[in-house]
Amino acid sequence: MLLVLISFLGIHFFLGDAQAQSVTQPDAHVTVFEGDSVELRCNYSYSGTPYLFWYKQHHDQGLQLLLRYFSGDPVVHGVNGFEAEFQKSKSSFHLKKASVHLSDSAVYFCVVSAQCLRLQGELNTNL
Repeated sequence: MLLVLISFLGIHFFLGDAQAQSVTQPDAHVTVFEGDSVELRCNYSYSGTPYLFWYKQHHDQGLQLLLRYFSGDPVVHGVNGFEAEFQKSKSSFHLKKASVHLSDSAVYFCVVSAQCLRLQGELNTNL
């Protein structure tokens, strides 16, 4: 069986003087066997209802948007079998996939923002 290595980086955004938001991804690296399920944890700190995003980045490639949450149904289905659930009471937005593949080896970013993001650079937003 092949191992899939998934790395994390949190992105933090600060708005104004008193209003700060941050992201914590408790696991720096996750290693799973191909075909296993995986959960990538993301906890955020923000008093309002944030915009939440999950991106992944393969080596030497741009960011790929996996999914996003603005409002509505708390379970969000993204590309390639990824999904995440917004849990406001727990301030969490954990990314899950039922069966990982070697192609899922990448760096994953959980992003929180008080407004819709406009990121520059190569970005695949096909959902």
